[in-house]
Amino acid sequence: MEKPRIYTMSFSSIYPLYIQKAEKKGRTRKEVDEIIFWLTGYDENSLQQQIVNEVDMETFFKQAPQINPNVSLIKGVICGYRVEEIEDELMRQIRYLDKLIDELAKGKTMQKILRK
Repeated sequence: MEKPRIYTMSFSSIYPLYIQKAEKKGRTRKEVDEIIFWLTGYDENSLQQQIVNEVDMETFFKQAPQINPNVSLIKGVICGYRVEEIEDELMRQIRYLDKLIDELAKGKTMQKILRK
């Protein structure tokens, strides 16, 4: 079975789109980074290294230091699918990130986005 195209896309090509989506709605790159840090366990240096190395999305999530244990609290629809019902773990992680960036762009507070 062929991998979904999103798996082979470089994180460095998608990252600016997350920032653009957030900034269009008055949010910041710092907030996007905070979401990524919370979800994946990357810090500023390790995130930058992934961008420089142009890793694909599959590698980005496989090399993530620690997927946040509270990801099961992320619920809702993204790209027509309920994130909590996506069976493929990698696709679910990618959609979790999409969902969190979506919530940021919709004006939710960081406290709610990060499930605190």
